[in-house]
Amino acid sequence: MEKTKVGVVGVGHMGDFHSRVYREIPYVDLVAVVDVSADRAREVAEKYHTTPFTDYQDIYKLVDAVSICVPTSLHYSVTKDFLAQKKNILLEKPMTTSIEEAEELIDRAKKQAVLLQVGHVERFNAAVCELKNVVKNPIFIESKRLGPKTPRIDDAGVILDLAIHDIDIVLSLVPSEIKRINVAASSVYSGLEDIANIQMEFANGCIAVITASRVTEEKIRTLAITQEDAYIFLDYADQELHIHRRASSDYFTSQEVLKYKQESFIERIFIHKDNPLKLELAYFIDSINNEASLSSSEEDLRSLKTTLDILKTIKEAIKR
Repeated sequence: MEKTKVGVVGVGHMGDFHSRVYREIPYVDLVAVVDVSADRAREVAEKYHTTPFTDYQDIYKLVDAVSICVPTSLHYSVTKDFLAQKKNILLEKPMTTSIEEAEELIDRAKKQAVLLQVGHVERFNAAVCELKNVVKNPIFIESKRLGPKTPRIDDAGVILDLAIHDIDIVLSLVPSEIKRINVAASSVYSGLEDIANIQMEFANGCIAVITASRVTEEKIRTLAITQEDAYIFLDYADQELHIHRRASSDYFTSQEVLKYKQESFIERIFIHKDNPLKLELAYFIDSINNEASLSSSEEDLRSLKTTLDILKTIKEAIKR
């Protein structure tokens, strides 16, 4: 089997991860890494035994596909250039900074008959994949994605950096349109929102609360779902999924007090754990080799539109 020739454009935090994972996939040949910093490009190239470049146009003829991991503000222009060269693309989230740009890229990918996949890596988390088998008409969803201060993102706030993952997952779990969104956000050190709490009310009555922070010393990545017959708890980091079901409940009294007793059992779902990014990139390469249609879907656009609407709400609140 001939190896797929791949390059990584932008080898900061995420680009480094992409480079490492591509090197681990046996049917991929990592032929190039690109970064505007020549020192950084050389550093990553030496680590993964490939060739460094500082101008992505220099790798057009070398690659079949690329991961684009540049800052969000450059997603549209860099992706458009590679689409013009008919290259398959995995574009890190968020796709673009506007719906119009995202729709244009999707249209260009279809016309060029190449793959355009958005890097929603949590979709490939093994525990998230199991959710579809157990979540039925959720009533309440609470998501927490918290972590410490990081210098790696300076052109996006916590909504585009972190919360977009959870917005994407919530929208995939709730079979209803959004009725109302309320947002509270605060800037702590970056000039952008570093803490955000999003409340989403759906037409079917479901309520979702998403909290994202990059000023919290403990790293927390959890999702809790309440539905009629169960409470489902997911830990993204450990890739663990627990389902709490009520077995029985009763009241009992003593001379002084009335107490409530509830007994429940916990199902621990067996998860075949793997690196979500490795699964995502392997899926991308397999889709290229199998000539699958993997251009970004309405699901990607809906997640992006909802995220941008939330950002718009924050900006309007600041103006007032």
